[in-house]
Amino acid sequence: MSYIEAIILGLVQGLGEFLPISSSGHLALLQNFFGIEGEQILFFAVMLHLGTLVSVFFVYWKDICELVVELFATIKDLCTGKGLHLQEKPVRKLGVMIIVATIPTAIIGLVFNDLFESFYGSFVAIGIGFLFTGVIMFLAERMGSSKKEIKEMGFGTAILVGIMQGIAICPGVSRSGSTLVGGLASGLKREFAVRFAFLISIPSILGSVVLEVPDAVAQGIDPALFGPIAAGMVVAAISGYAAIKGMIKLVSNGKLSYFSYYVWALGAFTVIYGLFIA
Repeated sequence: MSYIEAIILGLVQGLGEFLPISSSGHLALLQNFFGIEGEQILFFAVMLHLGTLVSVFFVYWKDICELVVELFATIKDLCTGKGLHLQEKPVRKLGVMIIVATIPTAIIGLVFNDLFESFYGSFVAIGIGFLFTGVIMFLAERMGSSKKEIKEMGFGTAILVGIMQGIAICPGVSRSGSTLVGGLASGLKREFAVRFAFLISIPSILGSVVLEVPDAVAQGIDPALFGPIAAGMVVAAISGYAAIKGMIKLVSNGKLSYFSYYVWALGAFTVIYGLFIA
């Protein structure tokens, strides 16, 4: 893998992870285009995920610090019998909702992991994922605005968002787009819906890294890839930061339909390529 390929893949990972265009689908297409074998890219993909995780921490570091502090306070209250008092502590409730949303995502990922993995080798499956992403983003653009934030949020909303995140494990289906739609469909305020979508990406990305690292290490790591990997990680972190900031503005301004047209065109091309050319 060359530095140019690593930088391109890092850029795509950073932008695609947080813009509603599916990083997994784009990486699968580029992997085929560059002729990079799965064994070569596995460890690289794990490191790119860590790069995008860094961008989330940079944007939401205040929220993350508050959540960590509140986690210890919650444990203390539970041990002393004081209870959760979620409605009185918004940060605590946000942390609980993140945990609740992560549970269905983890279950879907573990149960259907082999099925999702098989989709990465199918242009048709990837193309259908892109088309699905276009549809949900088109619908998200037309959903009415609501003022519900963490105080009004229920467990059902967290579960729905978690299910949508689980579905997004399929290549071509956008994780940020799916979770955003789940939040908006439940009546969350647009700004809070995108914030919640990005915060629940933290345990999701960490979980995928933990699951993938053993396989990546078992397949071996070529020392010659350390340079390209570092370059890809840096680019993924920088582009991920820009994508998060851009996504916040786009959601607030109602500009998501532009992504629908893009992924529809890319999805149609991918399906046609898979059926008649590949």
